[in-house]
Amino acid sequence: MRLLTGRRGPVTAALALCVAALTLVGPAAAVPEPAPRAAVAGLSYQDASLPVADRVDDLMSRMTLDDKLGQMTQIEKDALVPRSDLATYRIGSVLSGGDSTVSPNNAQTWADTYDSIQRTALTTSLGIPMIYGIDAVHGHNAVRGATLFPHNIGLGATRDPALVQRVGRAVAEEMSGTGIDWDFAPCLCVARNDRWGRTYESYGETAELPSVMTTFVSGLQGDTLGAGPASVLATAKHYLGDGGTTGGVDQGNTELSEAELRAIHLPPFKEAVRRGVGSVMLSYSSWNGVRSHANRYLVTDVLKGELGFTGFVVSDWAAVDQLDGQSGFTGAEISTAVNAGVDMVMVPHDYRKFLTLLRGEVTAGRVPQSRIDDANRRVLTKKFQLGLFERPFTDRSYTATVGSVTHRDLARQAVRESQVLVKNEGGILPLAKSAKLFVAGKSADDIGNQSGGWTVGWQGGSGPVTDGTTVLRGIRAAATDASRVTYDRYGNGIDASYGAAVAVVGEAPYAEGKGDRPNGMTLDQEDLQTLARLKASGVPVVVVLVSGRPLDISAQLPDWKALLASWLPGTEGAGVSDVLFGDYAPTGKLPVTWMKSVSQQPINKGDGKTALFPYGYGLTYDATAPDPDPTPTPTHGACTAQFRTVSSWQGGYQAEVTVKNTGSAALTGWSVAWDPAGSTVSSLWNGLLTTAQDRATVRNAAFNGSVLPGATTSFGFTASGTAGTPASQCTPG
Repeated sequence: MRLLTGRRGPVTAALALCVAALTLVGPAAAVPEPAPRAAVAGLSYQDASLPVADRVDDLMSRMTLDDKLGQMTQIEKDALVPRSDLATYRIGSVLSGGDSTVSPNNAQTWADTYDSIQRTALTTSLGIPMIYGIDAVHGHNAVRGATLFPHNIGLGATRDPALVQRVGRAVAEEMSGTGIDWDFAPCLCVARNDRWGRTYESYGETAELPSVMTTFVSGLQGDTLGAGPASVLATAKHYLGDGGTTGGVDQGNTELSEAELRAIHLPPFKEAVRRGVGSVMLSYSSWNGVRSHANRYLVTDVLKGELGFTGFVVSDWAAVDQLDGQSGFTGAEISTAVNAGVDMVMVPHDYRKFLTLLRGEVTAGRVPQSRIDDANRRVLTKKFQLGLFERPFTDRSYTATVGSVTHRDLARQAVRESQVLVKNEGGILPLAKSAKLFVAGKSADDIGNQSGGWTVGWQGGSGPVTDGTTVLRGIRAAATDASRVTYDRYGNGIDASYGAAVAVVGEAPYAEGKGDRPNGMTLDQEDLQTLARLKASGVPVVVVLVSGRPLDISAQLPDWKALLASWLPGTEGAGVSDVLFGDYAPTGKLPVTWMKSVSQQPINKGDGKTALFPYGYGLTYDATAPDPDPTPTPTHGACTAQFRTVSSWQGGYQAEVTVKNTGSAALTGWSVAWDPAGSTVSSLWNGLLTTAQDRATVRNAAFNGSVLPGATTSFGFTASGTAGTPASQCTPG
C-alpha cells in the first residue's frame, strides 16, 4: 500500500479513494448520483511527478457534473449536518466564519477538527481533498492563544513591506499548525472614508500603500504556492472599491468614474496578481449601482482577462444570496454570479438548495458547461499546487508555533514600528522608567480592546478574550519599580505627585456593519470623563489612542501633552511601552489623513482639505515637526540594489529591484541608478523614475524612503528590450 507523506500527516492511497458506505436520505433532486469508482492506483491525477495542468485534465475527465458543482461550493463548518454530507454532495471547501469555533478552543482541537473533516472529504470515489478557509486577518485570530499582530492600519503605519512579509509567514505557520490552508487575507481595500467600519482592515488611503504591502501574499504563500512548507493560499479582498463607498457605508455604492476606480482601487489587486495570489474575494459593495458579484466586466474582463489572474474567485459570505435583495437563493442569482466569474460560492448554509439550483441552471443551459469547467480548473489547480492530494492532513510540526515566543517577538516589533507619535509637547516623551506614573483608561488593561474586531469572534469583545500582554502590563514590566505605576480605569485617585498620567483610551471592538460611524467619531463618554479627571489633577497627560482609525479629538488635543496613535496593536502591548519609554523611537507614519472634524469626511491626501495631521505625518524623539512628504536628505547609511527578472516575453520583461539597507543607520531616502542597455522602462511602481544620458534613476516614493538597518523595500517595472542583470548603484538619500 503506497504511503503519501509531506506537509501534512500521512494518508494511504486506499483511504483517499475508498467509497463511504452512506445510507443518508436528502432532497431527491439534490442528492448526486454515485460517481464511477476510481481505480486504487495508477491514475494520472495521483502522480505528483506530472505537471499540474495534466493532473487537472485527468481528474476533470473522471468527474461527473455533481463532482464539479461540489467543487464550486463552500459551506460553514457548523452547517455541515450530518458531517457525511461533505462526501455525499462532493463539497469542495469548508470555512469557519467569524464566530465559528471549536471546543476547547486551542490549536490542537482545530487541527483535530480539520483532519476529521478532511478524512470525510477523502471518502469520495475520486478522493478530492477539501480546502478550508478562515479570516486570519491579523494573526490566526479565531484561535485562542494565537499571536495577534496589529491590524492592517497599524501595519500600514510601519511603511515596512519586509516586516509585513514576515508577519504573513508567521500567520502561515500558525495556520498550518491547525491544518487550515486558505486565508481570507490580505484586505487590499483603499479606505477613503474613515466612517467606514472596516477602515482598520486597510493598510492606508492611497493606492500605493496597500500595493506595497502585498508582500503579505508572499509571506503566506511563499515565492511559489506550495513549493515550501507551511504554504497557505492567500486571498486578495474585497474586489473592487469597497473602501470607496459613498458615505463610508459598509456594502454600499462606490460612485466613481472608471478612471478613478482604476487609479485608486485597482492597483493593489494588480500587484497581488503579479505576486501570484491564489484567490480573490469579491466585495459586497457596488460600483455605480452594479454589485461586484454581478459585474462580469470587472471580474471576468478586467481581473481574469486584463490582469491575467489565473487563480479562482470566491464570493463573500452569502453575498450571492443578496443579489436580488431578498432572502433565499434563486437560480437567477446563482447564474448571474457564476456567469460574472464567481468560481466558488461561499453559500454558507443552505448547500442542498444551492446545489439543486445550480444544477438546474446548468442543465437548462443558463450556465454553460464551459463556465463550470473553467471554475473547476481554477479551484483544482490551486489544490494540486498546495499539495493537498499528497499531504491532506495537518502538519503537526507547526502546531507548537501557535502563539510561540518567536512570533510574539515579531508581533512586538510590528507594534513598535506601527506607533505614530503625532504630538509631543515639551518632549514629555519618552518617559523615564523611574517616573511615578498614573495609568488610566478602559483600554489600558484590556487585551480585547487593544486587539479589536476579528479577535476570537467576528466583532471581537472587551476583556481577556485571548492570551497576551496588555499595555498596562507592558508599562509595569518596563518600569524600574512597578510599584510606582498606579492604575485606575476611570482616573480616580490621581494627585499632583505623579510625573505623568498615561491615558489609554479609544474605541471598543467592532467589525463591519457595527463599526460604521454615520453620526460621529468622538471619544465615548467614559473616555471623556476619565480624561477630565486626569486634566483636573494638573498632571501632564499622555494619551495612547487605541482605535481602528483617526478619531475626532480636536477639542481635547490642547489638553494633552502627547498623543501616540497605537491603532489596534494586538496581543503584544509591550510594543507600546517600548515606545513610551524610549527603548524604541517612534518611526510610524500616518497611513490615513487625520481630520480636524468629522464633517471633513471623506478627507484624503491631495484633496485640498486642511487636515489636523496630514497623511504621512509622524514625529520621532529627535524631531518635532517633520514634513509628511520629505525630500530625501543625505545620510551616512549604505544600501544595495538587487535586480530580479520576474517574467519575460518576446520584446519585453518585468523586473523587481530590492533595496536593502546595509548600513547601521536608518535610510531616509534612496535612489538606484543603472544603464538600461537598450531597454526602455514602460511602467514603474513604488518609485519615481528619471532618465538622463542613457542612465535610469529611480528614487523612493513618499511611503518607502524610510528603511531601517537590515530591512528592505522594493520597486518594480516593465520594460521593452531584453532582460538582464545590469550593474546598478544604490545611493542613500
